[in-house]
Amino acid sequence: MLSYQHSYHAGNLADVHKHALLAWVLDYMTAKDKPISYIETHSGRGLYALDAREAQKTGEAAAGILRAGHAFGPDHPYGRVLAKVRAQHGDMAYPGSPLIAAQLLRAQDSLTLAELHPQEYDALRQVMAGTGATVQRRDGFELAQAICPPTPRRGVLMIDPSYEVKSDYTQLPDFVTTIRRKWNVGVIMLWYPVLNAGLHRQMVAQISANHPDVECYETAFPPVREGHRMTGSGLVVINPPWGMAQEAARIDSLIRAL
Repeated sequence: MLSYQHSYHAGNLADVHKHALLAWVLDYMTAKDKPISYIETHSGRGLYALDAREAQKTGEAAAGILRAGHAFGPDHPYGRVLAKVRAQHGDMAYPGSPLIAAQLLRAQDSLTLAELHPQEYDALRQVMAGTGATVQRRDGFELAQAICPPTPRRGVLMIDPSYEVKSDYTQLPDFVTTIRRKWNVGVIMLWYPVLNAGLHRQMVAQISANHPDVECYETAFPPVREGHRMTGSGLVVINPPWGMAQEAARIDSLIRAL
């Protein structure tokens, strides 16, 4: 199943929620001199054009970053990354999480990305050229199991599947448990959509039962158009950095105020 392409959804409010928190986490972790590893299981193409046909068709960016972007200035790492990417690629450019990570990581840090979709992988390779990233056309779940625990051991794993395969919801709790056993010090971030059907609820409940110390950060927003099923965005985080709950609450308030 390789039909999903994020170009239709880039810059929506779920991206704002997910990417603002990811940028905060990476900024926090790179404040120390020690190197870190960043691993992503479902990377996408890394860079999106919000004036492209795909983004214009759904209107999700117009209801997302194009409304919320003013709230993130140079005092926030997400705002700094947005400004850098726009300066390099134009005002309607939007960075995916791989490019956000590349902008915030340092020379001593490790960046490993997986993407299985052939066109998205080719675009990702071009976007990440010169960043020092390792980019693999590979199933992201397999990649994470193969390289965890990484070197350096401090670091972040971003799990961001499309959920176009419904079995993701039932398989992810076991996957998270497997990775944590391998890499007990890693910051494990799992994004999920909050849908009308509530498909995420059992998954989040199972992960919380398996890991009582897990933190779940959700935000809610109205459907972007009639019939749109997504009404929020969530992150399950194992080993969240100190202060992440407060930052998540602040971003939730910002998004709900829109």
